[in-house]
Amino acid sequence: MAAYLYNLGLLFADVAARCPSRPALRYPDSRAYSYAAIHKLSNQLAGYLDSHGMRKGQVAAIFNDKSAWGFCLMLACLKRGIIYANLDFTSPPERLRRILDTCQPAMLFHGGHCAELVEEVNAYLPEMPVIAYQEAAFQQAVESFAADNPAGMEAIHGGDAAYLMFTSGSTGFPKGAAMSHSNLLHFIRWGQATFGISPDDVCSNVNPIYFDNSVFDFYTALFSGACLLPLGHEEIKDPRKVARIIDEQACTIWFSVPSFLVYLLVTKALGPDNFAAVRTIIFGGEGFPKTKLRQLHELYGHRAQLVNVYGPTECTCICSAYPITAKDFAQMQELAPLGAIAPNFGYEILPQEEGPGFGELALTGPCVGLGYYNDPERTAASFVRNPAKAYQETMYKTGDLVQRDSSGLLHFKGRVDNQIKHMGYRIELEEIEAALNSLPYVNESGAVYQKISPELGQIVGFAGINTPGIEPSLVLEDARKILPPYMVPKKLHILAQLPKNKNGKVDRGQLKQLLSSA
Repeated sequence: MAAYLYNLGLLFADVAARCPSRPALRYPDSRAYSYAAIHKLSNQLAGYLDSHGMRKGQVAAIFNDKSAWGFCLMLACLKRGIIYANLDFTSPPERLRRILDTCQPAMLFHGGHCAELVEEVNAYLPEMPVIAYQEAAFQQAVESFAADNPAGMEAIHGGDAAYLMFTSGSTGFPKGAAMSHSNLLHFIRWGQATFGISPDDVCSNVNPIYFDNSVFDFYTALFSGACLLPLGHEEIKDPRKVARIIDEQACTIWFSVPSFLVYLLVTKALGPDNFAAVRTIIFGGEGFPKTKLRQLHELYGHRAQLVNVYGPTECTCICSAYPITAKDFAQMQELAPLGAIAPNFGYEILPQEEGPGFGELALTGPCVGLGYYNDPERTAASFVRNPAKAYQETMYKTGDLVQRDSSGLLHFKGRVDNQIKHMGYRIELEEIEAALNSLPYVNESGAVYQKISPELGQIVGFAGINTPGIEPSLVLEDARKILPPYMVPKKLHILAQLPKNKNGKVDRGQLKQLLSSA
């Protein structure tokens, strides 16, 4: 009789039992770790967590360096019912303190690649144990624990939270989207069915592990018996090195934000002979400019499938997939469709004034997440009851405006709020403004997103400052102490007073007009 694999720990144990000698992790320097090896190490780490008082439902924060130890810590948490949160080591300490204040982790782990940042963060929660998992003493201690599946793994049910993914918040405070074991079990099955992922595949992991695109990398690869190919923070800075690694390691599945693929194209790191083994190129997180998408399709469309995916962090990251074909380039002014909603999702289009089939997309079904961790107010605003049903069905209001065409495909048409996508990251302009407003010499601020070309855009800030001697460079320097690099404005303009709308609020429309006139 087949085992009932109702949580991620049980599923991974099953995969490891079926593929013990297959490579689970392989690095560019050819270091490789089998499924048997990482199953054993994650079981030992689960024993270590248990011995230090970590219990189901608590949070473990990880500054993850994509080492085997970092990935095995994630697996250990899943096996113990502990909620992991991978932290962004490029974020400034102040933003990380807000995240830690929200999730209140019982332990913090790091790989030694951001020791100074860890020290600053630890000063905020001095009682929280901080573990450097690359140190020999820690690794020796872990090896003393049993390699068997941890006791109590069967007590984790599908509704238990698996991880937290922190994303930008309009109030200036990041939101921690909580996803369940059940959400991810559905997501894994969808990934396997949609892309045919099997133990024969080598899946790229160029996405930062604290970024939601990495959820696809980690879960669809390691829970399908495939090999995951992690590339580190420094490696992805060299486009030609990235292309070379993908070919040397015979990568078959690629997933990234469009802007990273555009970067590889613009730097001429990709040519006809690259991506030789890649059979599927997946991209999502932002719109892909048609001119560059056509260039990618001309290079590889004859031998690889190109797929545009879409979905919010709060709903297991992906809810639609659209295969690109030559007919998509008949109209070059529009983005590729989002496609049809994936099986096991439902949706409503909340009407807007523009007419039928147009409105805010709201998602339903078993891949809708658990809400925002320790944040009932913002959860209640976004995770609402579906008024179309006579029973309690939760739907997530994405904030994305879509248009449904005559064939049932959805097309992205904008946002109902001030959220933008920049370099693949979801950013609330209000969080940037809250950071600028926290500076003592700033009276008011505004932030807008300026398109430079179909391929490029930049965040531009405006600050109302009456203090003599304050230069834009100083404002941006102070902003970097509060915001992660991808949220810091590229440019900043200082005004005595910012334009207002009739309600007395800063008028972003007029700010954009100032840029146009300039």
